[in-house]
Amino acid sequence: MNRETLLKNWSMQQLGLSQANWSMVSGDASFRRYFRLQDSKQSWICVDAPPEHENSEQFIKVASMLNKVNAPKVLVSDLEQGFMLLTDLGDRLYLPLLNDESADNLYKKAIDSLIEMQRIESADLLPAYDEKLLNIEMELFRDWFLKEHLQLKLSADENLMLDQLFKWLTDSALEQPQVFVHRDYHSRNIMQIDGQSPGIIDFQDAVHGAITYDLLSLLRDCYIEWPAHRVNDWVNYFVEQSDWELDKAQLEQWFDWMGLQRHIKVAGIFARLNYRDGKPGYLKDLPLTLKYIVYQAKKYPQLDEFSQWVQQKVLPKMDSLAQIQ
Repeated sequence: MNRETLLKNWSMQQLGLSQANWSMVSGDASFRRYFRLQDSKQSWICVDAPPEHENSEQFIKVASMLNKVNAPKVLVSDLEQGFMLLTDLGDRLYLPLLNDESADNLYKKAIDSLIEMQRIESADLLPAYDEKLLNIEMELFRDWFLKEHLQLKLSADENLMLDQLFKWLTDSALEQPQVFVHRDYHSRNIMQIDGQSPGIIDFQDAVHGAITYDLLSLLRDCYIEWPAHRVNDWVNYFVEQSDWELDKAQLEQWFDWMGLQRHIKVAGIFARLNYRDGKPGYLKDLPLTLKYIVYQAKKYPQLDEFSQWVQQKVLPKMDSLAQIQ
C-alpha cells in the first residue's frame, strides 16, 4: 500500500468518515505532500511528511506558537508514520491575487500578521538563526549556483571576496533585533481568506532571527516584483506599526543586506532543487533573484567589487546558459 493510500485511510479513520472526496492540493520544495479530504460539510488538509525527510514534531511545535495568527491547527498527528491532519485554510494563495489595485491592502494585512508573529515571546525557544546557519545557507550559492549550475571555477580572490561578503551579511543579520522568523514568508505561503486575517502556511522551518528577514522575504519576493517606491511605502508601514523603535536609515541597510543573504541563499536552493531533487521549475525564478542581488549590492560602495563581479561574470554566464537551453 502506498503512502497516499495509507494517509487517506488513516485520515478517514481519525475523522470517523466512511466516504469523502480526496484530492491532491500540492507538493512543495520539500518532500511533504498535501491532500484535501472533503465531506458534504467541511474539509481538512492531510499531510504526508515522510519521517526520514521531514520533522513533523517541529511543525507541530511552531503551529502551536502561531495561535494569534491564522495558521492551520494540527488536529491529530502520527509522528511515526509522518501523517498530520490540519484545519483547511482554502487555496486562494496571494500570488495570483496580487495586482496594482489589490497589493496595498493584501500586503498591509500580511504585515499586520507578521508584526503579530514578531510578538511571540517564546520565539527564543526556536533554533537560532545564527552565524552557522546563515553561512550554511549562503554556501549553497557557491556550491550549487556558481559551481554546479554555472560551472564556474572560482579563483582564490573570488572565494575571498565571497567570504568577506558573507561575513558582512552575517554581522548585519546578527546585530538586528532577534524575533520569530517564519523564514519563507512570501506570496506562495500566504492565503487570502474573506473576513479573516491572512492564512499562513509552510512555517515549520521557523527560527529566532533578524527582524527584517520576513519583511524582506515578503516585499522582495522571488516570484513577484514591485517598484521600489511601493516597497518603500510598505516598509514605512511596517516601521509605523512595529512594536520596535526602528531607525529608518539603519533599517534600510539591514533590509537590503538581509535581502542579499536571502537571495544568495535562494539562488543556491533553486539550483539544488533542479540538480539534486529533479525539480527544474524553480530555475525560471533565478533571473529575478539575481536582479534583486544586483539591485541591493549596487547601493553600497563597500559591496562594489561583488556587484561588479555579478554583473560582469555571473549574469553573462547565466545568459549564455539560457541560450544553450
